[in-house]
Amino acid sequence: MKYYIGTDLGTSALKLLLVNVDGKIIKTVSQGYAINYPNPGWSEQNPEDWWNTFVRGIKELTIEVNPNDIRAIGVGGQMHGLVTLDQENAVIRPAILWNDGRTDKQTDYLNTVVGKETLSFFTANIAFAGFTSPKILWMKENEPQNFIKINKIMLPKDYINYRLTGVHCCDYSDASGMLLLDVKNKCWSKEMLKICGVNVAQMPKLFESYEPVGTLLPAVAVLLGLNPNTIVVAGAGDNAAAAIGTKTIATGACNISLGTSGTIFIANDNFSVDKYNALHSFCHASGTYHLMGCILSAASCNKWFCESVLKTDDYTDEQSSVSDDMLGKNDVFFLPYLMGERSPINDTDARGTFIGMRMDTTRADMIQAVLEGVAFAIRDNLEIAKASGIKIDRSTLCGGGAKSELWQKIICNVLNIKIDIPETEQGPGYGAAMLAMVGDGNYSSVVECSEKLVKIKATISPKKEIADRYEKQYLKFKEIYPSVKELFKKIK
Repeated sequence: MKYYIGTDLGTSALKLLLVNVDGKIIKTVSQGYAINYPNPGWSEQNPEDWWNTFVRGIKELTIEVNPNDIRAIGVGGQMHGLVTLDQENAVIRPAILWNDGRTDKQTDYLNTVVGKETLSFFTANIAFAGFTSPKILWMKENEPQNFIKINKIMLPKDYINYRLTGVHCCDYSDASGMLLLDVKNKCWSKEMLKICGVNVAQMPKLFESYEPVGTLLPAVAVLLGLNPNTIVVAGAGDNAAAAIGTKTIATGACNISLGTSGTIFIANDNFSVDKYNALHSFCHASGTYHLMGCILSAASCNKWFCESVLKTDDYTDEQSSVSDDMLGKNDVFFLPYLMGERSPINDTDARGTFIGMRMDTTRADMIQAVLEGVAFAIRDNLEIAKASGIKIDRSTLCGGGAKSELWQKIICNVLNIKIDIPETEQGPGYGAAMLAMVGDGNYSSVVECSEKLVKIKATISPKKEIADRYEKQYLKFKEIYPSVKELFKKIK
């Protein structure tokens, strides 16, 4: 039997999947690691923690499998994080993560001085604080002693691939989120590199997500207990990997992810740019393109409110008090901007906000408001897509938050579209394993692989009376951020 390993290098944990050639998940392993917040709004991790967790996880995952049966590894992972290596390939400083908000000055410089039109011409995107290029500028301005040491720049999952193969590599989907890639022409933008003070030699070699980048280094094969001929494919950014794992490939296909962040991912065979530049225009792991909107805090909002405020990790019990007849009737609203916000408002000063509470507000009202606030923020991005002429009447749903039946109903009715639930909830990791299968030659294309392996277990349809109520609620939600936007600047 052939086996494939899919990896999801998440923000809070590493998830590993052992998948057989028929697409059945044989075993999963999940191990967490720390996120460091050295200053308010900052978010960092040590790449060595990722590697050590990966090594432990692989050993646990494959302990009962003949290593010669494991054919290939695919890695999906958190996007945008800045990983820098010196001449000896040692990590220079902790990785600055996707949800780090320190780069407001650099982001403003790129959007106003360099200019949004220029950025969009070079890269198909404008600057957002989470992107990699503002982080490079921040490092250049604030840590010049580290900046001059840079020999290689890469993204989080690429560091794992480098440790596995010795190859400095990146795939097009993940590279798209650096604001350094000419997305349309699939090459590094020399103009953007010059703006950031780096050069092509410092950038990793580019691959399609399903292309092999190499095999395991002999010493690494011994360390992991695997065959040195095990193939490693380039992999993908977590959202593109999740799109593969949910069969979001054909033009117009949509996937919504409720992970630490929240995304709406719209596949497209052809390159396109949203006229507002509010959605990201990226390459897809299938070899095509996609548009994506990203909110920085999704399932993490629910985790924060339950664990940090209510001091419980029993999410199901907390949600059990919210009945169907309460949906669309809540007087309490929540802005889910706990780490600032990316799409579509692009505001690092934005903050999480409850509004509408009264003496009779209940714990259930606030739980409901958190789930609804995330759904409303995702709808903000859906509205941008609609305004660009994109018609979406259904979407798959994946991520940790997708396990909640209540949240499924809320998303379905707030967006007023059908929601398909895949058989496997392991979107990024499963998609990464599928990319490994294609790289091994087990399938001729990503499309063929997804058509055979990805199945839908349930479809949820909106109920008119609930969707109508949520339509009115969404119109109220839309007025909150503009009303408090200037206040956020004063309390930062």
